Amino acid sequence: MMHRIININSLNSKWMYLFTLSIIWGSSFILIKKSLLGLSPIQIGALRTIITGLFLFSIGLKSLKTIQVKAWKWLIISGFLGSFLPGFFFAIAETEIDSAVVSILNSLVPLNTILLGAAVFKIASTKRQVIGVIIGFIGTSILIFKGADLNPNQNYLYAGFVILSTIMYALNVNIIKRYLQHVKPLAIATANYVAIIIPAVIVLLFSDFFTKATFENPEFKMAMVYITILSFFGTAMAKILFNKLVQMATPVFASSVTFIMPIVALTWGFLDGEDFHWLQGVASIIILIGVYLAHKTKPKMV
Repeated sequence: MMHRIININSLNSKWMYLFTLSIIWGSSFILIKKSLLGLSPIQIGALRTIITGLFLFSIGLKSLKTIQVKAWKWLIISGFLGSFLPGFFFAIAETEIDSAVVSILNSLVPLNTILLGAAVFKIASTKRQVIGVIIGFIGTSILIFKGADLNPNQNYLYAGFVILSTIMYALNVNIIKRYLQHVKPLAIATANYVAIIIPAVIVLLFSDFFTKATFENPEFKMAMVYITILSFFGTAMAKILFNKLVQMATPVFASSVTFIMPIVALTWGFLDGEDFHWLQGVASIIILIGVYLAHKTKPKMV
């Protein structure tokens, strides 16, 4: 009986982490959109890394002592794949594509996680997980095509930045599960930013951030507020939660957060004046069904 209670508590914890991350990351896309009013995509990517890194260093430097030397190679790779490059790519994509549509494209992460997990990391997935991902992907496809229909003037070539980011995210989640399982979540996040904060500072120095034109932009102050909120919640806190989720669940379960994020992002987009169609609501329900079926566990008999 005690074993069953522990399993139930663990299952509930995984879902709590999943939905919390969905709300946080689902809100990140509108924050990027608002930040673009006063900052360039390159400045957003660099500032997001720097602000996040400073916060993580303030709370996590001591955790670095627990990291074994052999883990640092994977922590550095994880930092660039899971944080540094996507931070720039998503901001670039949102210069041409609505924030909600970008979040929808991000839902390719679970599919890439399964494919790369099997092909590169030899991490097996169950039939139920595959079925769940397929159902979720169907819902995502409906959202994508309807989004393109509602926004025919947007340059969907920029979707390539998002798709490339989903591949990097999928690689990252498999790296964490395969090689960093025993590293504390806070230590993983902090070490990631030890590796990438200096490159981010260099990029910012060459981004024309420290110019009169940037500081005199009437949208600059609010853009800095948005990027700070994004860095604190959408990156720093979310990274710690996500690393914990990857360690306590499967890579596919953790990456399925990207199936739920579009629902949050669509809501923010609708409130900000982006077009929304009832079919997108139906597709969102399909996505939720896919996530539920993929990760519904059978009750164990005691």
